Amino acid sequence: MDSELLSYGLIAAAAFVAGVMNAVAGGGTFVTFPTLVFTGVPAVVANASNAVALFPASFASAWAYRHDFKNFEGVSFKAMAAVSLVGGVVGAALLLYTPEVTFNAIVPWLLLAATLIFAFGPKIVPKLRTLFRIGPFALLTIQFIVGIYGGYFGGAMGIVMLAVYSLFGLTDLNAMNATKALMAGLINGVSVVLFASAGKVVWPQTITMIVAAMLGGYFGARVARGMNPAHVRAGIIAISVTVTIVFFLRQVF
Repeated sequence: MDSELLSYGLIAAAAFVAGVMNAVAGGGTFVTFPTLVFTGVPAVVANASNAVALFPASFASAWAYRHDFKNFEGVSFKAMAAVSLVGGVVGAALLLYTPEVTFNAIVPWLLLAATLIFAFGPKIVPKLRTLFRIGPFALLTIQFIVGIYGGYFGGAMGIVMLAVYSLFGLTDLNAMNATKALMAGLINGVSVVLFASAGKVVWPQTITMIVAAMLGGYFGARVARGMNPAHVRAGIIAISVTVTIVFFLRQVF
């Protein structure tokens, strides 16, 4: 019983931290997904449950950012939402058809890719912006691809979206975070329907995470303006590197 309570305590704490991280800079999956796995949840089920648990926090963050929304020039919110939803369905379906053994082998590489994107994306994007900008069609196409990735795994999905919006020409970080939070909620939300229908969700752990992540997401969005982004990012990168190394070592030992 003590061990079970400890597991739920760790899961709740991880979800709260993830909610804060996702609202401020992204990367919450680096905390919640490994916590589920290391408390005994199979990887595919952990990934599906993680998506279910974090999607309400995205909407909580979007609500906190509700005054910061701005229209994208030449691209409607309906179009962004549509490609995000369709991409989320495709990604979630791919996950459900991936065997557990295969997903276990893929996970370290997904974490590595997400870590590299999170660590180096913000440094590369400003240089890319000096070379070119993307237009409405490219934005929607990439958003669709992000939706597939988000439905399948989702690590650092928010960072990718912020980078894409920057290449589109947006500079208002609060407006970008508002759109990112809403689109992430839609992508994870449509995935939830598929994962729940397929019985790939461990509900006791997931409900615990939903409550904690929503609290963390709202808290994070409210205090984001007062945080030092460099310090937050450094902490998240340290966590992501550690988690990635651990998952690679699990493949060896």
